[in-house]
Amino acid sequence: MSAPAPEFAHIAWRGRPVRIEYQRIAPERADAPLVVFLHEGLGSVAMWKDFPQQLCERGGFRGIVFSRPAYGRSTPRAQDEVWDVDFMHRQAHEVLPAFFDAIGLGDEKPWLFGHSDGGSISLLYAARFPDKVAGLVVLAPHLFVEDVTVENIELARRAYLETDMPQRLGRYHDDVDSAFWGWNRIWLHPPFREWNIEAELHTIRCPVLAMQGIDDEYGSLRQIRDIAKHVPQTQLLEIAKCGHSPHRDQPETAIVSTVSLIGSGRLPDKGFPGEKPARSSIV
Repeated sequence: MSAPAPEFAHIAWRGRPVRIEYQRIAPERADAPLVVFLHEGLGSVAMWKDFPQQLCERGGFRGIVFSRPAYGRSTPRAQDEVWDVDFMHRQAHEVLPAFFDAIGLGDEKPWLFGHSDGGSISLLYAARFPDKVAGLVVLAPHLFVEDVTVENIELARRAYLETDMPQRLGRYHDDVDSAFWGWNRIWLHPPFREWNIEAELHTIRCPVLAMQGIDDEYGSLRQIRDIAKHVPQTQLLEIAKCGHSPHRDQPETAIVSTVSLIGSGRLPDKGFPGEKPARSSIV
């Protein structure tokens, strides 16, 4: 399955012009649901590999995959640009609406499929703009900062400084330092330990599927269970033999659950091919 050709949208953000790399998947399916993919803290269009195409093909969806500013082939961070505690709020409240306007989304309500930081941004967008989304699928999102998260992000910092991690990440980003240090420094910034978005979730009105690996090295299952406390229409999926990236560790489960939710509004009754979920519930 060949990847769609990249395109670039142009927005004004932080007082300067910014280009955003994106790809459209199956735009000819004009009446199909639209899924917008929001990547993790070190992700990009290329980092998703062919997962978005697989998901859209299985569900008969259209898709949009994009790299946030500072990632992939999008405009890197300015040399003096330091992200603050509100960096995910700014992505959700400023960048995402500007990007949607730039690509002509109009009044269409997309599904947001967000991983890790992208999941948090999806939740924040749906909380601020509850009438502009059809639904959310969030994989290992962050609602608050845990010790295990900070510990593993510190390990990532050491790996970046001491191993070939920059070269490996460089396959996915034009400016790998822009991508890595923007993410790493804010997560290790002491004031960020107080970051918490739970109180903002009560305004979300769309259906939500929140999935997380039981072996997630970047957060406990409290992260998705607490979504259900604030958003009653949340369906939870806790996945065995799975770490922080369900779409890479258990792609079939991620695809089947997403296709089922968008198509019927609920998870399959009989589990998932090759892997029965440890816990699946409608809360």
